[in-house]
Amino acid sequence: MRAYRRLCSFLDAVYTAGGVLAALFLIAILLLIVLQMVARWTGQVFSGAPDYAGYCMASASFLAFAHALNRGAHIRVSILLNALGRGRYWLEIWCFTAGALASSYLAWYAIRATRWSYKFHDISQGQDATPLWIPQLGMSIGATLLALCFWDNVVRLIVLKQHAIRVDAVAMH
Repeated sequence: MRAYRRLCSFLDAVYTAGGVLAALFLIAILLLIVLQMVARWTGQVFSGAPDYAGYCMASASFLAFAHALNRGAHIRVSILLNALGRGRYWLEIWCFTAGALASSYLAWYAIRATRWSYKFHDISQGQDATPLWIPQLGMSIGATLLALCFWDNVVRLIVLKQHAIRVDAVAMH
């Protein structure tokens, strides 16, 4: 049991690392916007900045999903869960399993799309001509982290009888 709890702590750290990476991508968006503004003010052209900002936004969104799930930031039907009492445990297992299956499907297709983009040397349509597998990598990693987080919560519910979602006190009012 001690080894399992260490594994859970490690996985929580991985989800937090995804959240930190997402925050760094948000900072990159800010920097891209500021650089584009400075370029316009100085009469320069920063081609591709909107495309790069879009890539950063997609990566930030997907990399933050697992961290947000364990922080209680995703929508849950807490009213129904709280009303069920003893049946809550089984409904949570069902919900986490459904989420795990759906996110695994998403992760599988995201990885598949990234592999195909790499294999066929697919590039973006914009002036930047970025190989698409590079921005798709953030989506693939984030989707995989989300699937891992859902499966982790399913196993935690079965083994420890509790999930890893921590809800802030503010959200409970």
